[in-house]
Amino acid sequence: MLTKIREKAQGAFAWGILIIICVPFALWGIQNYLDTGKEAPVASVGDRDFFQRDVNRAYEQYAQNLQGMTIDEQSLKAQALEKLIKDEVLLQYVRAKGLVTTDDTARDFIQSLAYFQVDGKFDEKRYKTMLNLQKMSSVEFVNRIKNALIMEQFQRSIIDSSFSTKYDVESFFKIQNQQRDVDYVTVDVQKPAEQPSDEQITAYYQQHQDLFQTPEQVSVEYVELSLEDIAKTIAVTDDKLKAFYEEQKDQYTTAERRKISHILFAINDKTDEKTALEKALKAKQELANKDFAALAAEVSDDKLTAKTGGDLGLFNVGVMEKSFEDAASVLKLSEVSNPVKSAFGYHLIKVTELMPGEVKPFDAVKNEVTKAYQKAQAENAFYEKGERLTEMSYEHPDSLKTVADNLGLTVNKSALFTKDKGDGIATDEKVRNMAFTEEVLQGNNSTPVELGTDRLVVLRLLEHKAAAARDIKDVKPDIAATLLADKAKQQALEKAKQIKTRLQAGESIQAVAAENKLQVKTSTGLTRNKEDLPLALSQAIFKAAKPVAGKPSVFIAELPAGEQAVVSLTKVTAGVMTEDDKKQLDLATKNIAKAFGQTEFNALVNSLQADADVSVNAPK
Repeated sequence: MLTKIREKAQGAFAWGILIIICVPFALWGIQNYLDTGKEAPVASVGDRDFFQRDVNRAYEQYAQNLQGMTIDEQSLKAQALEKLIKDEVLLQYVRAKGLVTTDDTARDFIQSLAYFQVDGKFDEKRYKTMLNLQKMSSVEFVNRIKNALIMEQFQRSIIDSSFSTKYDVESFFKIQNQQRDVDYVTVDVQKPAEQPSDEQITAYYQQHQDLFQTPEQVSVEYVELSLEDIAKTIAVTDDKLKAFYEEQKDQYTTAERRKISHILFAINDKTDEKTALEKALKAKQELANKDFAALAAEVSDDKLTAKTGGDLGLFNVGVMEKSFEDAASVLKLSEVSNPVKSAFGYHLIKVTELMPGEVKPFDAVKNEVTKAYQKAQAENAFYEKGERLTEMSYEHPDSLKTVADNLGLTVNKSALFTKDKGDGIATDEKVRNMAFTEEVLQGNNSTPVELGTDRLVVLRLLEHKAAAARDIKDVKPDIAATLLADKAKQQALEKAKQIKTRLQAGESIQAVAAENKLQVKTSTGLTRNKEDLPLALSQAIFKAAKPVAGKPSVFIAELPAGEQAVVSLTKVTAGVMTEDDKKQLDLATKNIAKAFGQTEFNALVNSLQADADVSVNAPK
């Protein structure tokens, strides 16, 4: 869990690190111990209370982490609250068990996170900036990391101690590689001839008004902090640019391209060093009248490269032995070396392609150097201003003017946009998600929104238009189409049920299909990964019960366009391990054991939650 953060933590501001950590552990509700006042808790676990703002923050972080997915807001808030509760239950349990970790362990872990590093090293200034952006002290953050580490320690003690037997693995492959034989017919959806009546349309409209609304819309004003804009303000001189150019010269250097071939005369049990050298010297003489590639094909003991004239491809330092590299690096184009000894034997080396390295002169890359210099110099200012932007927008939640005046930014305005679509700044999904949070809708400045690693935006509500019902005359065609589709689907389902009943009574699928002018399709040896059937049909086939007493298992599966497949499952054959499976046996055994351990852990947490003192009031 947490160890993955070292590889995946990226970004410019602190939301990212908190999102990553709070998914497996209880790091939501940053302000939970502060300014609680007389607000009623949404939930309590023992003596720990969670308030509506904790759920809102958790929801917002969840929403940002699940961009691009369509999830009901209330459902997501319920998941966020459930996660808060489970994490707190687990935390209290591991504390009661006496599990601890040291400050040094937590700090070592924090310093290993790429999120707080600059040029691969922990940066104290960036670390403090990130915490300030979240209104969190270093002590509080370290404590939260310690909590997460002891929770992971406990979780790992269960998962890593789990095991799977040979029987478990064989049972897995019996199911995974299982084969099934089916016959099936597809009942297509036929468009009904009779149009829905006005009464039916009105009734549907009244029962489903939530489906026929203009979407909720907002417009916002916003300030944007951009690394690029700050960079443009950085003054430059030729002396500074030339010094920067010298420091970054590698960025403006094209490495030498050197392609080589060789002929190897191996030293081995059959050929001693003296004989191998004699062969190499003789071959060098023969090259005066013979092509290198042709000779390599004839005499080289490196049979793999001999087929391609001894070609070794591009020469890279650090791959071959030093003696080989020293010789290869000084040869001129088409020049052949004298015999060069390595651990393998003696080599004749030839340079077959040579493109000298080039350092682009300062004047040729001055514009590029200028931009790079300005950006490098602007980074610290960007982080510092980002911190001030966060602090000031929080301290002055009812206006962006103070922020803009203080930081020299412009207050911009957007057009109206919805949760799903917008123009300008609202084309970014992160902006739209933030604009519809309770924080913004209630009139406060938003939490800063990261747009990439070099832009930061704070929003404030300008206008809010609630969703409103559309007039029935505007949606009548849509309702009529929906009713027709529903009726067509229902008719297909009724026909499928009739066919299913007859098959279950013992009639053959061929006879029933012929009577209904349907085509019987047969699939034998069907496996779970076979892709020539619709996914919904394949999944239904492998969920279906096995045939009993020689009678097929008959069921109906709905296909994506509403068609109904009536399926007769005639045979189930247990799977066996393939040769490829056997090669992955160790990995399969470990993964099955891990799955058992995760199931055991989840069951334990659910049991702890059932026994814990938990009270919940539904969040708003």
